[in-house]
Amino acid sequence: MKTKTFLASLLMAAMATTATAGGILTNTNQSVDFLRNPARDAAIGLDGVYSNPAGVAFLSDGLHLAFNWQYAHQTRTITSTNPLFALGRKNGGQTTKTFEGVADAPIIPSLQAAYNKGDWSLQFNFSIPGGGGKCEFEQGLGSFESVVGQIANQLKPLGAQGYDMEGYMHGRQYYYGFQLGAAYKINPHFSVYGGLRLLYGDATYKAKISNIMVNTAGGYLDFSSFMQNALVTINGGIAQLNAGIAQMEAAGMDASQQKAQLAQLNSTRQSLSPLEKYNEGVNLQCDQTGLGIAPVVGIDYQVGDFNFAAKYEFKTQLQMKNNSTVNEASEIPAVNKFRDGEKVDEDAPAMLAVGAQWSVKPDLRLNLGYHHFFDKDVTWYGNTQDLLDHDTNEYLAGVEWDINDRLTASVGGQLTRYGMSDQYMNDMSFVVNSYSFGFGANYKLSDKVMLKAAYFQTNYEDYNRENYPVQGVCDSFTRTNRVLGIGCEVTL
Repeated sequence: MKTKTFLASLLMAAMATTATAGGILTNTNQSVDFLRNPARDAAIGLDGVYSNPAGVAFLSDGLHLAFNWQYAHQTRTITSTNPLFALGRKNGGQTTKTFEGVADAPIIPSLQAAYNKGDWSLQFNFSIPGGGGKCEFEQGLGSFESVVGQIANQLKPLGAQGYDMEGYMHGRQYYYGFQLGAAYKINPHFSVYGGLRLLYGDATYKAKISNIMVNTAGGYLDFSSFMQNALVTINGGIAQLNAGIAQMEAAGMDASQQKAQLAQLNSTRQSLSPLEKYNEGVNLQCDQTGLGIAPVVGIDYQVGDFNFAAKYEFKTQLQMKNNSTVNEASEIPAVNKFRDGEKVDEDAPAMLAVGAQWSVKPDLRLNLGYHHFFDKDVTWYGNTQDLLDHDTNEYLAGVEWDINDRLTASVGGQLTRYGMSDQYMNDMSFVVNSYSFGFGANYKLSDKVMLKAAYFQTNYEDYNRENYPVQGVCDSFTRTNRVLGIGCEVTL
């Protein structure tokens, strides 16, 4: 095996930057109101500080405060097929294996605040628009194991019959969003908004490949011992061939066959020697931080029983700076991406959101929304945005019913369609088309205090990647997501 191929594969598996969140930063879940009805793009409420900031200007005068707490439980599941897995000690000769990562985010907070006076509304929003937790793959990933399987396969001429290993992957990722802006009512039916969003990224990724074993006729040997024995055998064979060639040439005999054997042994030794540095496995860590700022603008227009709104978030140019165990520069992009001190492009895409609300009756409202994320206009490391087939689109609908003066119930759904391609998808960074539904209720304790509770669930499709990147290697990707939320809104 060439060292370059091994190292590139290993580091790509170990240090993928989007293991926890998927590769596209498109999280619009910023409040309990979203959980109970995702179609909030034209709703008038304090959660509009994020979803419809221009519409917040139509709230009553005074100080409005809302705190939201969410708990999210997610899984990432990759079912991988690779002929090399049959060589694995724990795989029972099977070529298909399932790798599951569990992501728990026990505390996802958000805060909305608005001070309204006259035609003006000053607003602040704090939320976590990306990441929000940690994800662990206790067995590593298929790309981890396939690298070790490839080593064992290429060592077969030296007596290798299989392999054993321990893999592990851990990612923690938070993108903190701070938005400050102001809305102004031009007239009783029309308002506008302008503001800035600051995005701060903080992430840590750890990867480990340990206890690498090689199965031989005499049983399992640790990788270090196998390599040592193999090099001793190869060096002995080289010395024996050199001596034999010298004797044959002295006697005037043809030694071309022996020279060919010598060249093959020298080539084998050359390919094995660089692997000795991995005798103890691999233990890597990369911490990343970054900061970006982008404008946000919005409008809201009311006519009769209808309300229409739109919001545009500009692209956030974001570079994540590495603090990593990878210190030396390399010609391999997968290594350089995580080189200590390197600044990695991880832009957040621009977003256009439009919505409509119809007040069918004073106590019944219907909502529609549409989101478009300009994913292909961002800059990501290695220009991976160019691997997407198209931008992300979301379609939303919901209904709210005021059961009485104190209790409001709501339900809604969201359909998400990504521009996935086989080239973009891999077991470290993937997104999957989905549909989501949520339901919940608001309860007014008094004219000044409102309590909120909701449940939200996303059902994902499977994405099957066949015979990519090589024939016989297949992957199936899917996820799960369930969220509980409670909140409190106060008007002063």
